[in-house]
Amino acid sequence: MIIVQTPLRISLAGGGTDFEGFYSNHGGAVLSTAINKYVFAIVEKRFDDTIVLSYSKRERVKNVSQIKHELIREAMKTTGVEKGIELTTLADIPSAGTGLGSSSSATVALLHVLYSYQNKLKNAQELAEEACKIEIDILKSPIGKQDQYIAAFGGLQFIEFNDCVKVEDIKLSEVDKQKLSGNLLLFYTGITRSSNAVLKEQNTNINSNSLILRKIRELAFQGKENIENGDFDKLGDLLHYSWELKKQLANGITNGVIDKIYQKALDSGATGGKVTGAGGGGFLLLYVPKEKQDSVRNALRHLRELPFRFGSDGTKIIFNYRRS
Repeated sequence: MIIVQTPLRISLAGGGTDFEGFYSNHGGAVLSTAINKYVFAIVEKRFDDTIVLSYSKRERVKNVSQIKHELIREAMKTTGVEKGIELTTLADIPSAGTGLGSSSSATVALLHVLYSYQNKLKNAQELAEEACKIEIDILKSPIGKQDQYIAAFGGLQFIEFNDCVKVEDIKLSEVDKQKLSGNLLLFYTGITRSSNAVLKEQNTNINSNSLILRKIRELAFQGKENIENGDFDKLGDLLHYSWELKKQLANGITNGVIDKIYQKALDSGATGGKVTGAGGGGFLLLYVPKEKQDSVRNALRHLRELPFRFGSDGTKIIFNYRRS
């Protein structure tokens, strides 16, 4: 049995500039961090040749082509595992529509565990590239590339997208990491949504939104500079400006319910925030100075808070037991 743990993420700035339609012409940049919430992939060899899968549903099939779960099917095809396994995926949060990058984390986790099952070593760069190929090239998902890379590498990263992807680890002391993450709060809006419709429209609008996306890209550089200089409180204003820009990219990124929740948070002491992922629901990320956090929590007491900290590790094996 092998168990792989792969982190979820929150994006602080630059989201949307990791779409190929934008970065191939203008270059993209994202400021993103792994968090201490995870997707787990578990594989075990079976006595027979059957493939048994457990996720939110359960499948039992004779060959890979019969698998309904697209990510599992393509991960098995990519890694060359064809039969005789039991494969399970689990997550710390609801698996769909939360905006924390769970689909890409699952893809990276599946690739990692299936390669490990065959004693094949793949580094973070290779796992991220193959996850992008599965989601974007094979399954035609209307997504960017940041989620796969942060899931594979972990940590607090500045990621640039051009002809190749450059991942730069932002060095912070543990004290500063705790200080920064301690000023960020996550609240579950209770709204789940399929991001595909929003992302398809966002993809379609890339050319007409190029000026907005260039501003969003520059915010990633600005956020990196603020963090490296220890100017953490400036991230509140940066998140707020980024959210105002993001809402212009497509319909459905926000709605009346989300706008009311966000305004309540601002009125109670948050200095900025954004809906994670494509928008339209999922989690609301807020920057809130320590002295204002009780006020914000009270104002949003009808929502479930997800306590979190930054995660330093990328995808990794946490259990590997092979019976002879």
